[in-house]
Amino acid sequence: MTKLAIVFHSFTGHGRKMAEVIAKAAEEAGAEVRIRPVSQQFPEQLNPAAEENQKALGAYPTATAEDIEWADAVIFGSPTRFSNVSSQFQTFIDGLGGAWAAGKLANKVYAAYTSAQTVHGGQEITLQKIYQMIMHFGGYIVAPGYTDPTKFVDGNPYGVSHTTGGKNTGELSDDTIAALQHMARRIVETAGKLA
Repeated sequence: MTKLAIVFHSFTGHGRKMAEVIAKAAEEAGAEVRIRPVSQQFPEQLNPAAEENQKALGAYPTATAEDIEWADAVIFGSPTRFSNVSSQFQTFIDGLGGAWAAGKLANKVYAAYTSAQTVHGGQEITLQKIYQMIMHFGGYIVAPGYTDPTKFVDGNPYGVSHTTGGKNTGELSDDTIAALQHMARRIVETAGKLA
């Protein structure tokens, strides 16, 4: 059974909802799944939506290096902040130095997802920056590419991205859900082949 860790930062809830869709699809594909949010470092900045999300995140243990060490596959998620990952997500990654030095992050399958306020808010660059970190780990990047018809609809071969603002209500669209499900199945299948 493939062990999948979903490690993410979620401020107002989009990242958490995306993680939950991934988890369900991965479990249906036969994986054992851990949902692990990274620590929220700026509680004073919480707005009402973020406060509600923090309550929901309380159902899950906070991410640690051990969760990645445990996993055969990891899906990272971070909101896009100025074409980069959030500082909370980066702080988690920066704390993995010991596990990285011991080779405990290598030879695992990785993919990623993100969200941003606008359509051209830097989602693809954020995903590429996550993948640069994974290259340093010695991990195997398994981006979804255009390996399923859903990817021609959501249009992001790097991972999955969700637009939270504008005419979008912020809720996950059917296209985003389908893309997340495809990514989950693909990473579970690929990790199983490597095992």
